[in-house]
Amino acid sequence: MKDILTAPFMVEMIRTTTNMYAHGWDERNGGNISLLLDEAEVKEYLDMQPIHTLETGFAAPELCGKIFLVTGTGKYFKNVQYAPDVNLGMVRLVENGTRAELLWGFTDGGRFTSEFPAHMMSHVARMKVDPKNRVVMHCHPANLLAMTYVHDLDEKTFTRTLWQMCTECIVVFPDGVNVLPWMLCGTNEIGVATAKKMETARLVVWAQHGIYGAGKDLDETFGLIETAEKAAEIYLKIAHLPLKNTITDEQMHLLEARFGVKAREGYLN
Repeated sequence: MKDILTAPFMVEMIRTTTNMYAHGWDERNGGNISLLLDEAEVKEYLDMQPIHTLETGFAAPELCGKIFLVTGTGKYFKNVQYAPDVNLGMVRLVENGTRAELLWGFTDGGRFTSEFPAHMMSHVARMKVDPKNRVVMHCHPANLLAMTYVHDLDEKTFTRTLWQMCTECIVVFPDGVNVLPWMLCGTNEIGVATAKKMETARLVVWAQHGIYGAGKDLDETFGLIETAEKAAEIYLKIAHLPLKNTITDEQMHLLEARFGVKAREGYLN
């Protein structure tokens, strides 16, 4: 069999976690990623025999039999490139998603991220909107996090502020940004709430905590978060200053027409 560390999905996961840490989005063991894999591709690298089985603590029958590459609980993104088999794991959901078979990784006895419920529930929600969705990514970008302390958390208002900060924002995330008030992390409750928000947007801000992003691949999802974070940075640079110019709704309608996107219904005048 081929060396799994050479698999394109593994190379990209290692590259992405390293890049996210370098951006300052994933301090210490903050943040987590789950990537839905193609079983036929995985079989080129693994014999698919489970090492052991883990309880998931929730049910997700829609994902039964699906295989995910996920970051581990308590693991540091900065270490993934040096010891991927310790910091990453590949699991297959079984028994209606109530259990997960470990197929590879977590060689130090670790297990998947504590945010696994939120990830899997978000995958279910996004796959109903777009069957091509394969990635859920959670991290702690400083500017978006800071923005939740000083900006109204109303989703329309929050989204419009971000759209007005960079010309590309409405093009990159025309579905806007959804927002959850502070909730206890690592619970099924926040997983259910996040998944509900994922039904209408690929970006969900957790107030005073971070952000969840979803997409078709690691690049797209990283880019979504990166664009929103840049907009939040600009907002924080100018929020205390008198505003003399902005991107108007009329101009955003021009961007819709030029780039073939449609802003979230009711968010533009």
